[in-house]
Amino acid sequence: MKLNTKLTVLIGFAFLSISAFWQMYDNLVPLILTETFKMNETVSGVIMAADNILALFLLPLFGGISDRTNSKIGKRKPFILFGTVAAVILMSGLPILDNSYFAAPQMWKLIAFIVLLGCLLITMGTYRSPAVALMPDVTPKPLRSKGNAIINLMGAVGGILYLIFNSILYSKSRTEGLAHINYQPIFAIVSGIMLVALLVLVFFVNEPKLREKQAEYEAEHPEEEMATEIVGDKKKMPKDVKKSLTFLLLSVAFWYIGYNAITTWFSVYATTMWDMAPGGASLCLTIAMAGAIVSYIPVGNIASKVGRNITIKAGAALLAICFFAAFVYTLLFDSFHWALYILFVLVGLA
Repeated sequence: MKLNTKLTVLIGFAFLSISAFWQMYDNLVPLILTETFKMNETVSGVIMAADNILALFLLPLFGGISDRTNSKIGKRKPFILFGTVAAVILMSGLPILDNSYFAAPQMWKLIAFIVLLGCLLITMGTYRSPAVALMPDVTPKPLRSKGNAIINLMGAVGGILYLIFNSILYSKSRTEGLAHINYQPIFAIVSGIMLVALLVLVFFVNEPKLREKQAEYEAEHPEEEMATEIVGDKKKMPKDVKKSLTFLLLSVAFWYIGYNAITTWFSVYATTMWDMAPGGASLCLTIAMAGAIVSYIPVGNIASKVGRNITIKAGAALLAICFFAAFVYTLLFDSFHWALYILFVLVGLA
């Protein structure tokens, strides 16, 4: 049994699109809120937390809806198609409002920006779960660790594409002395990345056909199905499995809370405390992404051999150590040092 790497890469374009968007969102929206709209960190922090709050409701909702969907193009692709196109249309308005507010500040522009941002977050929430579910839907269980490594790799590629363009467009030499930075070009580039990724998925991934093949495989290998208890005509998860799942989900929640707290505010911190240009801040995150890209495939192979549990624990521990080291650094020094790039590589690995 061998993973279809080419197919998994093609499926991964959905996550590439999502990662490119969120990397840009976390990188630029805090800067726009604090620099253009002059919000303090508390108010802008509440707005930046909105995507995670919405995700608590939207991800399980649309994941469940897509589970029950049956269309000619599949269960997941309709959501990915609608979500991507709608997100590209909505996000195009953000830099327009940003530039317009700077030129002539008016309250209605701020309100319009926040409303548009809310609509965009809802749109992104409609297709993240379906996009992430597509790979395990069509991949045999023993190969999902390797498949997940490739999906994460594709996500890292999406993030690093944005970061490279951002580093070039908004370097210190290009932004120094500017009263306002026009982010419209980078929004257009990310929109293009998302649309290209969508076209790859639409034309090269036949979800219904892949589902048929997966159903045939499962019928031939029933021993790989997760143990369940039959209650009436429904399957019920055993208590010990449910307990493990609960703690697994809690652990995922906590490490995402920690990671997102850093990445959401890194661009603001780097530009404010270290006097870096937006492109310089992006370079740091690019290096972290490079560390991730180099490690995803080897880590997937390691997880297949030593187990996912041990691998996850090691990664979470390394991430905590890296963040604590960064915290100590900020207590001792008030400027950026190149040695921090090593720390960013380790964060990517974690």
